[in-house]
Amino acid sequence: MTNSDESGGSDRLYLEDLHPGQRFTSGSHTIDETQIKAFATQFDPQPFHLDDEAAKGSLFGGLAASGWHTAAITMRLQVESGLPIAGGIIGAGGEVNWPRPTRPGDILHVESEILEVRPSRSRPDRGMITVRSETLNHRREVVQTMTVTLVVPRRHPATEESVDETKDPQGSA
Repeated sequence: MTNSDESGGSDRLYLEDLHPGQRFTSGSHTIDETQIKAFATQFDPQPFHLDDEAAKGSLFGGLAASGWHTAAITMRLQVESGLPIAGGIIGAGGEVNWPRPTRPGDILHVESEILEVRPSRSRPDRGMITVRSETLNHRREVVQTMTVTLVVPRRHPATEESVDETKDPQGSA
């Protein structure tokens, strides 16, 4: 499945196409020392991201990418080849963890699983999904985990009647 159609074309998935347990795997990205230092210089200028010698004496024991750099690479991989969501990947919140550092020479890819799909009760043109993603290096070590809620458009927006059908007989949602 490719993700080249930004207009929400046929290779993109809508809320109706998604279900819990569905899995996606992205392409890969090789990170090097130059990228790590360039990102850190601009966005996270800490010695363990910028200086090999200073990094050796840090908690990391060597040069490590910023967690935010890993998150940015994860996002790019998801957009380009990981989650083919119609309308783009639109976050509504989540949690991120970095259990181990990303190092120069790591080849990263992302594996994602849909945990929950729920139509919106107030907005019939969309719904929300919960996705858990792991960013792994070439040794299959997890360098980042993310559990996020994403806004996903519906292919055919629900009508007022179909939204009302989700209510119980007493009329509460």
